[in-house]
Amino acid sequence: MSSYKIITTRTPLRITFTGGGTDIPAYYRKYGPGAVVSATINKYIYVTVAKNFYRDEIRVSYSKTENAIKDVDKIEHPTVREALKLLDIKSGIQIVSITEIPSRGTGLGSSSSFLVGLLNALHAWKGEAVSPRQLAEEAVKIEREILKEPGGKQDQYMAAFGGIQLMEFFPDENVSLKQTLLGLDDRIKLKYHLIMLYTGRERDSTKIHVEQTTKVVEKIENYNKMRDLAYKTYEKLASNKWYELGELLDENWKLKKELSNSISDKEIDQWYEKAKKAGAAGGKLMGAGGGGFFLFFINPEKRERLKKDLKELKEEPFTFEPFGSRILYMEGSI
Repeated sequence: MSSYKIITTRTPLRITFTGGGTDIPAYYRKYGPGAVVSATINKYIYVTVAKNFYRDEIRVSYSKTENAIKDVDKIEHPTVREALKLLDIKSGIQIVSITEIPSRGTGLGSSSSFLVGLLNALHAWKGEAVSPRQLAEEAVKIEREILKEPGGKQDQYMAAFGGIQLMEFFPDENVSLKQTLLGLDDRIKLKYHLIMLYTGRERDSTKIHVEQTTKVVEKIENYNKMRDLAYKTYEKLASNKWYELGELLDENWKLKKELSNSISDKEIDQWYEKAKKAGAAGGKLMGAGGGGFFLFFINPEKRERLKKDLKELKEEPFTFEPFGSRILYMEGSI
């Protein structure tokens, strides 16, 4: 039984610059390492766990509410169910989640951020202090091994560690992380050169991930080039040449589009061309593609023109978040 009455965690979402896709097992296990450069942002998922008045019941509240559950296996939410089973929590708990950004199909890694935040809260609930690496590994185990959901490993590690990271994914399943160590002034300048726009289109990444997995051999040259772009991006950011990021994003997007017919379409291509004409050096859709958020690199002086030319897309302001999942609040039992 937990000695805590209530615990709340806050876990950031992430944006990916380059290398996304090389973190899928079909690539890194055979051709690895894969390499991805990503950054966490100040958009969060909050998870609260609290004691349930009814000690033999579980209550889970997200976009729907599952109440008075007396058997963990009866929980419909797959990651909640498997997280409770992994940590051997059988009853007497309620779980509530709140997200700042739509949790489905936005390309910002929200499902993994939720799971990492949930695991962080559940471990604390049990009185256990765990490392970011353990949180990431447990989230990968649940999503990729137990639930067999297709996809990569960057989201879980970014949610757990935070920052602006170069991640390498090795054939033996090891993952290394290197902070880019951009100074505060340069992080602020870089942020002012980035704009994130919501397409209004949610998409199911599962289909795209499945298609990508089956075409790795066919598209191996693209994957190798995207991995190399991640290393190049890390070098540029580490040496304060962040102003070259736009060209790297542009090159990565062109390579990524060729991986699957579901990543882009006529409307997405038109938006991208409009952004380039407005002065964007480059950009890409976040996540698997097909919708969600666009990220563009553009001179701040041309920012308003881009917003005007793409007025059908909604800007979502952000800053960089240096930390991964954190416990915001803990209250002990009386």
